[in-house]
Amino acid sequence: MNFSRQALLGIGMIIGGSVMLYAMVQQIGESDTPQPESVMVDKPDVEQAASQPLTTDIETEKRILAQKQKERAARVAEQEKRAKEFLTEQEMAEAEALAKARAESQQYVASRTPDVEDSTDTAKDINKDLTVQPRTDNVSAIDAKKSSDAEKQKAAQAQQEAKRQATIKAEAAAKKLADSKKAAEANEQAKVKRQAEAKKQAEAQALVEQKREAAEAAQAKNEPPKSPSDYEVKRGDGLIKLARQYNVPVEVLAQANDISPSASLQLGQSITIPSRAQVQRLEREAVAAEQAREKKRQQEEALAKKSADAKRDAQQKLSAARKEVKETDAKGSFGVQVALADNQAKADELAKKFKSAGYQVKTSATSRGVRVVVGPERGKVAALALKDKINSDPKVNTTSAWVLYWR
Repeated sequence: MNFSRQALLGIGMIIGGSVMLYAMVQQIGESDTPQPESVMVDKPDVEQAASQPLTTDIETEKRILAQKQKERAARVAEQEKRAKEFLTEQEMAEAEALAKARAESQQYVASRTPDVEDSTDTAKDINKDLTVQPRTDNVSAIDAKKSSDAEKQKAAQAQQEAKRQATIKAEAAAKKLADSKKAAEANEQAKVKRQAEAKKQAEAQALVEQKREAAEAAQAKNEPPKSPSDYEVKRGDGLIKLARQYNVPVEVLAQANDISPSASLQLGQSITIPSRAQVQRLEREAVAAEQAREKKRQQEEALAKKSADAKRDAQQKLSAARKEVKETDAKGSFGVQVALADNQAKADELAKKFKSAGYQVKTSATSRGVRVVVGPERGKVAALALKDKINSDPKVNTTSAWVLYWR
Protein backbone atom coordinates (compact mmCIF):
# COMPACT_ATOMS: atom_id res chain seq x y z
CA MET A 1 0.00 0.00 0.00
CA ASN A 2 2.78 2.39 0.82
CA PHE A 3 4.46 1.54 -2.44
CA SER A 4 1.27 2.33 -4.37
CA ARG A 5 1.13 5.74 -2.76
CA GLN A 6 4.73 6.33 -3.61
CA ALA A 7 4.10 5.29 -7.22
CA LEU A 8 1.14 7.63 -7.52
CA LEU A 9 3.18 10.43 -5.97
CA GLY A 10 5.96 9.83 -8.51
CA ILE A 11 3.49 9.83 -11.39
CA GLY A 12 2.08 13.15 -10.17
CA MET A 13 5.57 14.61 -9.94
CA ILE A 14 6.33 13.48 -13.50
CA ILE A 15 3.11 15.04 -14.84
CA GLY A 16 3.80 18.28 -12.96
CA GLY A 17 7.35 18.40 -14.27
CA SER A 18 6.09 17.89 -17.83
CA VAL A 19 3.61 20.73 -17.45
CA MET A 20 6.32 23.02 -16.02
CA LEU A 21 8.64 22.02 -18.88
CA TYR A 22 5.98 22.86 -21.46
CA ALA A 23 5.35 26.21 -19.80
CA MET A 24 9.08 26.99 -19.78
CA VAL A 25 9.43 26.07 -23.46
CA GLN A 26 6.43 28.27 -24.36
CA GLN A 27 7.82 31.19 -22.31
CA ILE A 28 11.21 30.83 -24.02
CA GLY A 29 9.49 30.89 -27.43
CA GLU A 30 7.48 34.03 -26.60
CA SER A 31 10.50 35.86 -25.19
CA ASP A 32 12.59 35.11 -28.30
CA THR A 33 9.99 36.11 -30.94
CA PRO A 34 11.81 38.20 -33.60
CA GLN A 35 8.88 40.45 -34.49
CA PRO A 36 10.00 43.53 -32.50
CA GLU A 37 13.46 43.13 -33.98
CA SER A 38 12.08 43.43 -37.51
CA VAL A 39 10.10 46.49 -36.48
CA MET A 40 13.21 48.06 -35.03
CA VAL A 41 15.09 47.26 -38.23
CA ASP A 42 12.38 48.58 -40.55
CA LYS A 43 11.66 51.84 -38.76
CA PRO A 44 15.08 53.43 -39.36
CA ASP A 45 14.67 52.65 -43.06
CA VAL A 46 11.60 54.89 -43.33
CA GLU A 47 13.17 57.63 -41.26
CA GLN A 48 16.42 57.40 -43.16
CA ALA A 49 14.59 57.40 -46.51
CA ALA A 50 12.52 60.37 -45.40
CA SER A 51 15.51 62.29 -44.13
CA GLN A 52 17.59 61.82 -47.27
CA PRO A 53 17.93 65.13 -49.22
CA LEU A 54 16.58 65.46 -52.69
CA THR A 55 18.97 65.82 -55.57
CA THR A 56 18.75 66.18 -59.29
CA ASP A 57 21.79 63.99 -59.97
CA ILE A 58 20.38 60.75 -61.39
CA GLU A 59 23.62 58.81 -60.97
CA THR A 60 23.86 59.83 -57.32
CA GLU A 61 20.25 58.78 -56.72
CA LYS A 62 20.89 55.40 -58.35
CA ARG A 63 24.01 54.91 -56.22
CA ILE A 64 22.14 55.81 -53.03
CA LEU A 65 19.25 53.50 -53.92
CA ALA A 66 21.67 50.61 -54.65
CA GLN A 67 23.43 51.23 -51.33
CA LYS A 68 20.09 51.17 -49.51
CA GLN A 69 19.11 47.94 -51.23
CA LYS A 70 22.42 46.37 -50.18
CA GLU A 71 21.89 47.50 -46.59
CA ARG A 72 18.33 46.18 -46.64
CA ALA A 73 19.53 42.82 -48.02
CA ALA A 74 22.17 42.68 -45.26
CA ARG A 75 19.53 43.36 -42.61
CA VAL A 76 17.23 40.66 -44.06
CA ALA A 77 20.16 38.20 -44.08
CA GLU A 78 20.92 39.15 -40.47
CA GLN A 79 17.29 38.51 -39.54
CA GLU A 80 17.35 35.13 -41.25
CA LYS A 81 20.58 34.25 -39.42
CA ARG A 82 19.07 35.21 -36.07
CA ALA A 83 15.93 33.20 -36.85
CA LYS A 84 18.06 30.15 -37.65
CA GLU A 85 20.05 30.60 -34.43
CA PHE A 86 16.80 30.93 -32.51
CA LEU A 87 15.45 27.73 -34.07
CA THR A 88 18.73 25.93 -33.25
CA GLU A 89 18.66 27.12 -29.66
CA GLN A 90 15.00 26.13 -29.39
CA GLU A 91 15.72 22.63 -30.70
CA MET A 92 18.65 22.29 -28.26
CA ALA A 93 16.44 23.45 -25.37
CA GLU A 94 13.76 20.99 -26.38
CA ALA A 95 16.32 18.16 -26.59
CA GLU A 96 17.78 19.08 -23.18
CA ALA A 97 14.32 19.25 -21.63
CA LEU A 98 13.42 15.90 -23.16
CA ALA A 99 16.66 14.30 -21.93
CA LYS A 100 16.18 15.77 -18.48
CA ALA A 101 12.62 14.41 -18.30
CA ARG A 102 13.77 10.97 -19.35
CA ALA A 103 16.61 11.02 -16.81
CA GLU A 104 14.25 12.01 -14.00
CA SER A 105 11.82 9.31 -15.05
CA GLN A 106 14.55 6.62 -15.08
CA GLN A 107 15.86 7.84 -11.72
CA TYR A 108 12.41 7.65 -10.24
CA VAL A 109 11.90 4.13 -11.59
CA ALA A 110 15.28 3.00 -10.26
CA SER A 111 14.56 4.40 -6.80
CA ARG A 112 11.22 2.60 -6.63
CA THR A 113 12.35 -0.95 -7.59
CA PRO A 114 10.21 -3.58 -5.67
CA ASP A 115 11.75 -6.19 -3.19
CA VAL A 116 11.66 -9.90 -3.83
CA GLU A 117 9.52 -10.48 -0.76
CA ASP A 118 6.62 -8.28 -1.98
CA SER A 119 3.37 -9.94 -2.85
CA THR A 120 2.17 -10.70 -6.35
CA ASP A 121 -0.43 -7.95 -6.21
CA THR A 122 2.21 -5.40 -5.35
CA ALA A 123 4.39 -6.61 -8.23
CA LYS A 124 1.47 -6.31 -10.56
CA ASP A 125 0.83 -2.77 -9.38
CA ILE A 126 4.48 -1.92 -9.88
CA ASN A 127 4.51 -3.46 -13.33
CA LYS A 128 1.34 -1.58 -14.14
CA ASP A 129 2.86 1.68 -12.93
CA LEU A 130 6.06 0.98 -14.82
CA THR A 131 4.17 0.34 -18.03
CA VAL A 132 2.17 3.52 -17.61
CA GLN A 133 5.22 5.73 -17.03
CA PRO A 134 6.76 5.33 -20.50
CA ARG A 135 3.44 6.27 -22.10
CA THR A 136 3.36 9.44 -20.06
CA ASP A 137 6.87 10.27 -21.19
CA ASN A 138 5.91 9.61 -24.79
CA VAL A 139 2.88 11.87 -24.53
CA SER A 140 5.02 14.65 -23.05
CA ALA A 141 7.61 14.19 -25.81
CA ILE A 142 4.88 14.29 -28.46
CA ASP A 143 3.37 17.43 -26.93
CA ALA A 144 6.82 19.01 -26.73
CA LYS A 145 7.46 18.13 -30.36
CA LYS A 146 4.10 19.53 -31.40
CA SER A 147 4.87 22.69 -29.45
CA SER A 148 8.29 22.88 -31.09
CA ASP A 149 6.76 22.41 -34.54
CA ALA A 150 4.18 25.09 -33.77
CA GLU A 151 6.90 27.44 -32.60
CA LYS A 152 8.94 26.72 -35.72
CA GLN A 153 5.94 27.34 -37.95
CA LYS A 154 5.15 30.50 -36.04
CA ALA A 155 8.76 31.68 -36.39
CA ALA A 156 8.73 30.87 -40.11
CA GLN A 157 5.45 32.77 -40.58
CA ALA A 158 6.84 35.68 -38.59
CA GLN A 159 9.96 35.65 -40.77
CA GLN A 160 7.88 35.60 -43.98
CA GLU A 161 5.67 38.38 -42.67
CA ALA A 162 8.76 40.39 -41.77
CA LYS A 163 10.15 39.85 -45.27
CA ARG A 164 6.83 40.85 -46.84
CA GLN A 165 6.56 43.97 -44.68
CA ALA A 166 10.17 44.85 -45.46
CA THR A 167 9.50 44.42 -49.20
CA ILE A 168 6.34 46.54 -49.02
CA LYS A 169 8.14 49.27 -47.09
CA ALA A 170 11.07 49.16 -49.49
CA GLU A 171 8.74 49.48 -52.49
CA ALA A 172 6.83 52.31 -50.77
CA ALA A 173 10.08 54.07 -49.94
CA ALA A 174 11.33 53.65 -53.52
CA LYS A 175 8.03 54.96 -54.92
CA LYS A 176 8.07 57.88 -52.50
CA LEU A 177 11.64 58.64 -53.46
CA ALA A 178 10.79 58.49 -57.18
CA ASP A 179 7.76 60.75 -56.68
CA SER A 180 9.84 63.18 -54.65
CA LYS A 181 12.48 63.14 -57.33
CA LYS A 182 9.93 63.81 -60.07
CA ALA A 183 8.39 66.61 -58.03
CA ALA A 184 11.83 68.08 -57.41
CA GLU A 185 12.66 67.91 -61.12
CA ALA A 186 9.31 69.52 -62.03
CA ASN A 187 9.88 72.27 -59.47
CA GLU A 188 13.39 72.82 -60.75
CA GLN A 189 12.19 73.06 -64.35
CA ALA A 190 9.42 75.47 -63.34
CA LYS A 191 11.95 77.52 -61.39
CA VAL A 192 14.33 77.65 -64.36
CA LYS A 193 11.45 78.63 -66.65
CA ARG A 194 10.32 81.38 -64.27
CA GLN A 195 13.87 82.66 -63.98
CA ALA A 196 14.22 82.71 -67.78
CA GLU A 197 10.91 84.57 -68.19
CA ALA A 198 11.85 87.03 -65.45
CA LYS A 199 15.23 87.60 -67.07
CA LYS A 200 13.61 88.12 -70.47
CA GLN A 201 11.11 90.59 -69.04
CA ALA A 202 13.87 92.41 -67.18
CA GLU A 203 15.92 92.68 -70.39
CA ALA A 204 12.88 93.93 -72.33
CA GLN A 205 12.11 96.47 -69.61
CA ALA A 206 15.72 97.60 -69.55
CA LEU A 207 15.69 98.00 -73.34
CA VAL A 208 12.49 100.06 -73.16
CA GLU A 209 13.96 102.23 -70.42
CA GLN A 210 17.13 102.67 -72.43
CA LYS A 211 15.20 103.74 -75.52
CA ARG A 212 13.04 106.09 -73.49
CA GLU A 213 16.08 107.68 -71.87
CA ALA A 214 17.76 108.02 -75.26
CA ALA A 215 14.62 109.63 -76.72
CA GLU A 216 14.35 111.99 -73.77
CA ALA A 217 18.02 112.90 -74.09
CA ALA A 218 17.68 113.50 -77.83
CA GLN A 219 14.55 115.56 -77.29
CA ALA A 220 16.23 117.58 -74.54
CA LYS A 221 19.20 118.13 -76.79
CA ASN A 222 17.20 119.19 -79.85
CA GLU A 223 14.25 120.93 -78.26
CA PRO A 224 13.55 124.55 -79.19
CA PRO A 225 15.24 127.31 -77.13
CA LYS A 226 13.46 128.67 -74.08
CA SER A 227 13.48 132.19 -75.48
CA PRO A 228 13.33 133.46 -79.08
CA SER A 229 16.62 134.24 -80.81
CA ASP A 230 17.85 135.72 -84.08
CA TYR A 231 19.90 133.76 -86.56
CA GLU A 232 21.89 135.13 -89.48
CA VAL A 233 21.59 132.97 -92.58
CA LYS A 234 24.85 131.46 -93.74
CA ARG A 235 25.86 129.79 -96.95
CA GLY A 236 23.96 126.50 -97.41
CA ASP A 237 21.23 127.33 -94.87
CA GLY A 238 17.57 126.78 -95.61
CA LEU A 239 14.30 126.53 -93.71
CA ILE A 240 14.41 122.74 -93.62
CA LYS A 241 18.00 122.68 -92.31
CA LEU A 242 17.26 125.28 -89.63
CA ALA A 243 14.04 123.52 -88.67
CA ARG A 244 15.93 120.26 -88.12
CA GLN A 245 18.74 122.01 -86.30
CA TYR A 246 16.42 123.68 -83.77
CA ASN A 247 13.76 120.94 -83.75
CA VAL A 248 11.10 123.31 -85.03
CA PRO A 249 8.51 122.40 -87.68
CA VAL A 250 9.14 124.05 -91.04
CA GLU A 251 5.63 125.52 -91.16
CA VAL A 252 6.05 127.02 -87.67
CA LEU A 253 9.46 128.51 -88.54
CA ALA A 254 8.04 130.01 -91.76
CA GLN A 255 4.98 131.36 -89.94
CA ALA A 256 7.17 132.95 -87.24
CA ASN A 257 9.08 134.82 -89.97
CA ASP A 258 6.01 135.58 -92.22
CA ILE A 259 7.46 133.72 -95.20
CA SER A 260 6.39 130.74 -97.27
CA PRO A 261 7.61 127.26 -96.21
CA SER A 262 9.10 126.87 -99.70
CA ALA A 263 10.83 130.26 -99.73
CA SER A 264 14.58 130.46 -100.26
CA LEU A 265 16.75 132.24 -97.70
CA GLN A 266 19.23 134.96 -98.63
CA LEU A 267 22.81 135.07 -97.36
CA GLY A 268 22.95 137.34 -94.30
CA GLN A 269 19.19 137.34 -93.85
CA SER A 270 18.01 137.49 -90.23
CA ILE A 271 15.73 134.63 -89.19
CA THR A 272 13.86 134.51 -85.89
CA ILE A 273 14.05 131.15 -84.13
CA PRO A 274 10.84 130.90 -82.06
CA SER A 275 10.93 129.83 -78.43
CA ARG A 276 9.44 126.67 -77.07
CA ALA A 277 6.28 128.50 -75.96
CA GLN A 278 5.94 130.17 -79.35
CA VAL A 279 6.37 126.83 -81.11
CA GLN A 280 3.64 125.28 -78.98
CA ARG A 281 1.34 128.25 -79.60
CA LEU A 282 1.98 128.24 -83.34
CA GLU A 283 1.42 124.50 -83.45
CA ARG A 284 -1.90 124.93 -81.67
CA GLU A 285 -2.85 127.70 -84.10
CA ALA A 286 -1.80 125.51 -87.02
CA VAL A 287 -3.91 122.65 -85.69
CA ALA A 288 -6.86 124.97 -85.18
CA ALA A 289 -6.42 126.41 -88.70
CA GLU A 290 -6.22 122.91 -90.15
CA GLN A 291 -9.37 121.94 -88.28
CA ALA A 292 -11.10 125.08 -89.56
CA ARG A 293 -10.02 124.31 -93.14
CA GLU A 294 -11.21 120.75 -92.77
CA LYS A 295 -14.54 121.94 -91.40
CA LYS A 296 -14.89 124.44 -94.25
CA ARG A 297 -14.00 121.76 -96.77
CA GLN A 298 -16.62 119.46 -95.29
CA GLN A 299 -19.20 122.25 -95.40
CA GLU A 300 -18.32 123.01 -99.01
CA GLU A 301 -18.57 119.34 -99.88
CA ALA A 302 -21.92 119.14 -98.15
CA LEU A 303 -23.09 122.28 -99.95
CA ALA A 304 -21.82 121.00 -103.27
CA LYS A 305 -23.56 117.71 -102.69
CA LYS A 306 -26.72 119.51 -101.75
CA SER A 307 -26.43 121.75 -104.81
CA ALA A 308 -25.77 118.76 -107.01
CA ASP A 309 -28.79 117.02 -105.59
CA ALA A 310 -30.88 120.17 -106.09
CA LYS A 311 -29.56 120.56 -109.63
CA ARG A 312 -30.36 116.93 -110.40
CA ASP A 313 -33.85 117.34 -109.01
CA ALA A 314 -34.29 120.57 -110.96
CA GLN A 315 -33.12 118.86 -114.15
CA GLN A 316 -35.57 116.03 -113.56
CA LYS A 317 -38.35 118.51 -112.96
CA LEU A 318 -37.35 120.43 -116.09
CA SER A 319 -37.40 117.26 -118.17
CA ALA A 320 -40.78 116.31 -116.73
CA ALA A 321 -42.12 119.82 -117.39
CA ARG A 322 -40.89 119.81 -120.98
CA LYS A 323 -42.55 116.46 -121.55
CA GLU A 324 -45.76 117.74 -120.02
CA VAL A 325 -45.66 120.82 -122.23
CA LYS A 326 -45.06 118.71 -125.29
CA GLU A 327 -47.99 116.47 -124.46
CA THR A 328 -50.35 119.37 -123.80
CA ASP A 329 -48.95 121.30 -126.80
CA ALA A 330 -48.98 124.55 -124.83
CA LYS A 331 -48.60 127.77 -126.84
CA GLY A 332 -46.15 130.56 -126.18
CA SER A 333 -42.45 130.78 -125.31
CA PHE A 334 -41.04 131.88 -121.98
CA GLY A 335 -37.56 132.82 -120.91
CA VAL A 336 -35.71 133.09 -117.59
CA GLN A 337 -34.13 136.44 -116.93
CA VAL A 338 -30.96 135.90 -114.86
CA ALA A 339 -29.53 139.45 -114.75
CA LEU A 340 -30.05 143.08 -115.82
CA ALA A 341 -26.65 144.56 -116.74
CA ASP A 342 -25.79 148.22 -116.87
CA ASN A 343 -24.19 147.93 -120.30
CA GLN A 344 -23.61 145.44 -123.06
CA ALA A 345 -20.08 144.50 -121.89
CA LYS A 346 -21.29 143.31 -118.53
CA ALA A 347 -24.20 141.55 -120.19
CA ASP A 348 -21.85 139.75 -122.55
CA GLU A 349 -19.64 138.71 -119.64
CA LEU A 350 -22.63 137.23 -117.78
CA ALA A 351 -23.88 135.53 -120.93
CA LYS A 352 -20.46 133.95 -121.40
CA LYS A 353 -20.60 132.52 -117.87
CA PHE A 354 -24.05 130.98 -118.40
CA LYS A 355 -23.06 129.62 -121.80
CA SER A 356 -20.02 127.89 -120.24
CA ALA A 357 -22.44 126.28 -117.77
CA GLY A 358 -24.43 124.81 -120.72
CA TYR A 359 -27.34 127.23 -121.05
CA GLN A 360 -28.68 129.00 -124.14
CA VAL A 361 -28.35 132.72 -123.46
CA LYS A 362 -29.54 135.84 -125.30
CA THR A 363 -29.26 139.49 -124.48
CA SER A 364 -31.71 142.28 -125.23
CA ALA A 365 -31.43 145.99 -124.58
CA THR A 366 -34.17 147.73 -122.62
CA SER A 367 -34.71 151.18 -121.21
CA ARG A 368 -33.58 149.95 -117.79
CA GLY A 369 -30.49 148.09 -119.01
CA VAL A 370 -29.41 145.00 -120.93
CA ARG A 371 -31.31 141.83 -120.12
CA VAL A 372 -29.56 138.47 -119.90
CA VAL A 373 -32.18 135.79 -120.64
CA VAL A 374 -31.80 131.97 -120.64
CA GLY A 375 -34.10 130.00 -122.90
CA PRO A 376 -36.53 130.05 -124.42
CA GLU A 377 -38.76 127.28 -123.05
CA ARG A 378 -42.07 126.23 -124.55
CA GLY A 379 -44.68 126.70 -121.86
CA LYS A 380 -44.56 128.43 -118.54
CA VAL A 381 -44.27 125.17 -116.56
CA ALA A 382 -41.03 124.32 -118.31
CA ALA A 383 -39.76 127.90 -117.77
CA LEU A 384 -40.45 127.68 -114.03
CA ALA A 385 -38.56 124.38 -113.87
CA LEU A 386 -35.65 126.02 -115.73
CA LYS A 387 -35.66 128.89 -113.23
CA ASP A 388 -35.39 126.44 -110.29
CA LYS A 389 -32.52 124.69 -112.00
CA ILE A 390 -30.59 127.94 -112.57
CA ASN A 391 -31.11 129.10 -108.97
CA SER A 392 -29.70 125.77 -107.68
CA ASP A 393 -26.74 125.62 -110.08
CA PRO A 394 -23.46 126.48 -108.22
CA LYS A 395 -21.67 127.13 -111.51
CA VAL A 396 -23.66 130.29 -112.22
CA ASN A 397 -24.14 131.28 -108.57
CA THR A 398 -27.39 133.20 -108.85
CA THR A 399 -30.66 133.22 -106.96
CA SER A 400 -32.48 136.12 -108.66
CA ALA A 401 -33.71 134.39 -111.84
CA TRP A 402 -37.38 134.87 -112.75
CA VAL A 403 -39.66 133.86 -115.60
CA LEU A 404 -40.83 136.30 -118.27
CA TYR A 405 -42.90 135.92 -121.44
CA TRP A 406 -40.62 135.59 -124.49
CA ARG A 407 -43.13 136.06 -127.28
